[in-house]
Amino acid sequence: MSPKKATQKSAKSTTATGKTSKGWTDEEKAAMKERAKELKAEARANKDKAAGESDVLAKIAEMKEPDRSMAKRLHEIIKASAPALSPKTWYGMPAYANKDGKIVCFFQAAQKFNARYATFGFNDTANLDEGVMWPTSFALKELTAADEAKIAALVKKAVS
Repeated sequence: MSPKKATQKSAKSTTATGKTSKGWTDEEKAAMKERAKELKAEARANKDKAAGESDVLAKIAEMKEPDRSMAKRLHEIIKASAPALSPKTWYGMPAYANKDGKIVCFFQAAQKFNARYATFGFNDTANLDEGVMWPTSFALKELTAADEAKIAALVKKAVS
């Protein structure tokens, strides 16, 4: 195989379903563009907590239901459970960073990537280790009082 054909072939990838993909989806490209904008804004302004919260609330306001209601409630829970975390956007989604600016937890709206459920997740900076395996993200279709209590406990543990 010629080097040119090898290069062309490597640009394609095979998905779990066996279908060939030609690269990033439009949603993934949009998320990467959002992240680039966020990084530029952070570098220019070195955002403070209030500006980050304003950005997060603006992103939440853009969401459709039920994502908007869940994101609003999660924002309240995280602020109450871990006031040291700073709200900021991350790939166009609400996220919460530690004092070093590292994302601890985030919310991904179902509609962002046309998924059937929203996701609340934790990054590796979260102190959630339990042995050699533990959950790092949760599917959300709605928030019950029990779910809210569990999330509050996880967020507190994540920043401990």
